[in-house]
Amino acid sequence: MVVIRKPVAGLSAIVLARFVARAQRSTGLRGTVDVLLAGNPDLRALNRRFRGKNQPTDVLSFPAGDSPRNGFAGDIAISVDIAKQNAKRLGHATAEEIKILCLHGLLHLAGFDHERDRGQMAKKELSLRRRLGLVSGLTERSKGHHTRPPR
Repeated sequence: MVVIRKPVAGLSAIVLARFVARAQRSTGLRGTVDVLLAGNPDLRALNRRFRGKNQPTDVLSFPAGDSPRNGFAGDIAISVDIAKQNAKRLGHATAEEIKILCLHGLLHLAGFDHERDRGQMAKKELSLRRRLGLVSGLTERSKGHHTRPPR
């Protein structure tokens, strides 16, 4: 299920749900994934509550655990405010940035952790980003790269 508290031009709940389903199949993640698009105040509250950080963040992932309960894989929360800022700074549409953040969140739900995995998540994100036709992903950006996938 996709919940949009803060709308994004050119991106409906149906379009995002279709993208998430396609990206999820690509990650091999099983189970239902819920996605929340909200503003910085909501992401700040979630980040403070679950990570102890009193600031908004671009994307948060909440995995269901080692095995999905009742077919549920987890939740993803995305700040539309930060997505808009990133999209403007990087020269692409906010809708595309939301998709990049969804892919990143799905990889976290699938068990990847770019802070500890010695580049495994970055490699997987790059591969899936190319397959899905997205511009540079979050793990690439943290290394200073910004590229559009080959066509």
